[in-house]
Parts: sequence; structure tokens; C-alpha cells
Amino acid sequence: MNPAKTVSAVTHDLGGRQFEVRTDAGPPAFLSYTFAGDRVIFEHTFVPDERRGQGLAAQLVRAALTEARRVGWKVVPACSYVASFVKRHPEFADVIAPANRP
Repeated sequence: MNPAKTVSAVTHDLGGRQFEVRTDAGPPAFLSYTFAGDRVIFEHTFVPDERRGQGLAAQLVRAALTEARRVGWKVVPACSYVASFVKRHPEFADVIAPANRP
């Protein structure tokens, strides 16, 4: 039997330019980003194999888009998961950079 792993809330690592969800074992799930002028490029979402299918990627993206709205970022969804998330959740369309809106 596989023991349950405790999952923490999403944290924002400003220095590392990523949002993370850590567990009590294994590498964190994360969404990494970079800046390009006045835009923020959400580059990559990663969830370790053993943690997939548990909603961590959606949790990361929701937290990252919420933070982007709070601080006034305009996001370029370069990561395909982020782009598909925004299409499924149009309530975040205002955060997406105008040329990249679904």
C-alpha cells in the first residue's frame, strides 16, 4: 500500500520565478515563468509522474493567474496546459495579454 503524501498549498518563489506545490516526498510540482517587457510568460507546468491526475496542475495555474491579476501582470500562456486551462476557465481571460486571448 502506498502511504498518502501530504500536499502543501501553492507558494510563489519570486527569486526562482515559479509557483510551487510541495509534498512531503519527491520533487515539487511547479509552474515557471519569465518576464518579457511588460508581459509575463507562463512557460512550463510540471507535475511529477507519481502526483499526476490529482489536480495539482490546475491548482498551480489557478493560483498563478490569481496572483497575476492581483499584481497587474498580463500573461502570455506559452505553456499548452495554461492555454487550455484559460480556454476552460474564461473568468481568467482578463489576465491574458491581448494578442494571446482565447
